[in-house]
Amino acid sequence: QYLGIVLGIAVRVPTIGQGFQAIGQVLSGNMQAGADMYADLCETARAQAYARLVEHAQGMGADAVIAMRFTSTAVAESAAEILAYGTAVKLS
Repeated sequence: QYLGIVLGIAVRVPTIGQGFQAIGQVLSGNMQAGADMYADLCETARAQAYARLVEHAQGMGADAVIAMRFTSTAVAESAAEILAYGTAVKLS
């Protein structure tokens, strides 16, 4: 049974300290460490968006979410919105 579209949203914004730390790593020649810091930040935002999607689906009484996807949109120079979305269904 189709229940509807479910969403989970998280906004990824590095703190000032994280931004300076990543820039410092890059300027010192450690490009990978700077990239890793931003990758960790993105992964945390994806996990938050997914958890919110699951919460939304559970609140609707869903047994599963099908065709789940992630998308990202820049909302400011150093901020991005991570959206997890899918179709909530009730199994018969």
